[in-house]
Amino acid sequence: MRATLVRYRWLYLMILPGILYFAIFRYLPMYGLTIAFQDFVPFLGYSGSEWVGLKHFEALFTGPDFGRLVGNTLILAALTMFVAFPMPIVVALMLNELRVRWFQRAVQSLVYIPHFLSWTIVASLTYVLFSVDFGVIANWLHSVLGGQKVDYVAQAAWFRPIILLQTIWKGTGWGTIIYLAALAGVNHEQYEAARMDGAGRWRQFWHVTLPAIRPTIIIMIILHTGHLLDQSFEQLWLMTNSLNRSVADVFDTFTYYVGITQGGYSYATAVGLFKGVVGVLLIFGTNWLAKRMGQRGLF
Repeated sequence: MRATLVRYRWLYLMILPGILYFAIFRYLPMYGLTIAFQDFVPFLGYSGSEWVGLKHFEALFTGPDFGRLVGNTLILAALTMFVAFPMPIVVALMLNELRVRWFQRAVQSLVYIPHFLSWTIVASLTYVLFSVDFGVIANWLHSVLGGQKVDYVAQAAWFRPIILLQTIWKGTGWGTIIYLAALAGVNHEQYEAARMDGAGRWRQFWHVTLPAIRPTIIIMIILHTGHLLDQSFEQLWLMTNSLNRSVADVFDTFTYYVGITQGGYSYATAVGLFKGVVGVLLIFGTNWLAKRMGQRGLF
């Protein structure tokens, strides 16, 4: 054991910052989850606050907000999973088919750029494009369609489509990196063998390309399902207003409202703990299902 540590000391030294990060910022704060079972009072601390058992969980599950929060969160999660999640795969496959390298690199750079913009900038651009007063796209749609002007950023009916468009625009380019890396590992001799067997471009895509990146897709699905209840807090918070709050409230924003603005620390922690448990169950369940279907799981 000691000889192994000495031999690979530089590798262990390289992973030490990552270990410290997770230990300090991920595992140590878990002790704070105990306040989900207390009526936590900051002045009394963890040891002085009264233990109330599952009181806050009962209030969550029987409260009037639970059904709305679950519905809004699951709808956004479904849109993300079935619409936004496949987009990096589609873009990576399209970029992989480009034969003009300078054009491929230019397109890659263009689709990567939105990832580096903050949600504040993305939200500001959305208001500039879709607001009723000075929205460029909103005014153009009004000139084409006619009728009464529509304030897209204020109407509840347009909240989810706008959130979906933001997610696709900001995240698609960065997600293609993983799939392009997987495509780069495909053995080109397989394409040559497929062409010798008479396979066209579509057959090569279906029988060589997709099977090669299927393990990567499965791993990404497993990881993604663990965050189905985790919607981007900054994105939703910046796009929420009094007119669309009925469809904008999800567990993340609700935790902020209750925990920070109303001082319900214990109740908000119970909501967060519920989300975490569901996420863990989803990861294990999806991993088990992938293995049952003959695919390589995450663990």
